[in-house]
Amino acid sequence: MPGRADSKLKTLYLCDILREKTDEDHPMSAADICKELDDRGVGAERKSIYANLEVLRQYNLDVVKTSTPKKGFFLGDREFQPVELRLISDAIQSASFISQSNSRKLIEKFEKNLSIYQRENFRKQVYVDQKNKTDNDAIYYRIDELAAAIDKKCRARVTYERRRLEEGTAVRNETRIMTVSPYAMMWFNDHYYLICNNAKYDNLMHLRIERIKRVDVLEHEPVRPVEEVSEYTERFDTADYSNKIFEGFSGTVESVELRCAHELYETIADHFGNKLAIIDANDDTFTVRVDVATSEGFAGWVLKFGTKMQVISPRHVREMVRETAEAVARQYAL
Repeated sequence: MPGRADSKLKTLYLCDILREKTDEDHPMSAADICKELDDRGVGAERKSIYANLEVLRQYNLDVVKTSTPKKGFFLGDREFQPVELRLISDAIQSASFISQSNSRKLIEKFEKNLSIYQRENFRKQVYVDQKNKTDNDAIYYRIDELAAAIDKKCRARVTYERRRLEEGTAVRNETRIMTVSPYAMMWFNDHYYLICNNAKYDNLMHLRIERIKRVDVLEHEPVRPVEEVSEYTERFDTADYSNKIFEGFSGTVESVELRCAHELYETIADHFGNKLAIIDANDDTFTVRVDVATSEGFAGWVLKFGTKMQVISPRHVREMVRETAEAVARQYAL
């Protein structure tokens, strides 16, 4: 007969068995479950299994009883379904700021939510491309430290490293130490950025977090008020800001009118949201008013659409885009 220690462990082990060894295509009978428990050193009688399964149901675990194609029980709804883990896995793989080794560890942690049979199929579809991955395995620590500074609303001293091309083909790492006021962390253009203010300037700047090698949180130095360096008051609006920046460039936020070909509506709506301020339209084009951070990144973004997008106003932004286009044209002049 099972001892008291066995009965205390039995329900926990039963939960593990259902999670690891069962799914819709691989149900287990009560007899099979008894054998699995026995292999784990916990004795069980078949009749008691039904009572334990009922306890797990009362605990809101989706224990499903089936009779076809095989009689038995399996764990139905899970915290993550395979298709959801596929999306998470793809995001981890595409994130260049997560190293190859950390990517694999993260994916393996999520895999534990699947049965052993689902894991086997899942792994066949997972490939971590090393070419676009950072080699900075300490990025988790940097993110933790920066999150602490943001939460405490204090400044941080960061050691930032960038690669520079010297004479010839030699590449060296250039290190800068900056005191910054951190406001938020954002993922865009496949990189993770710290949005902050360098104490020497009166604007926002973006720092690639995988390039930050050291963070010292300055707990007794409060951050610079965000309204002194941006359009925001009291707090930094990450969602709003992400709609206004282009290609990682910050800049002065202005209201800009764009005339676009109808085929670009989806592109505009994807970037600025569905509530667009359309001020004019005809059979071929529509004109929309949007708030953007006018910068080199914005000019480049407009020009990549060629004749299908045009800045109408303000005039100085229109001139900036024109000058950028002329500079590119001169590079290709015969």
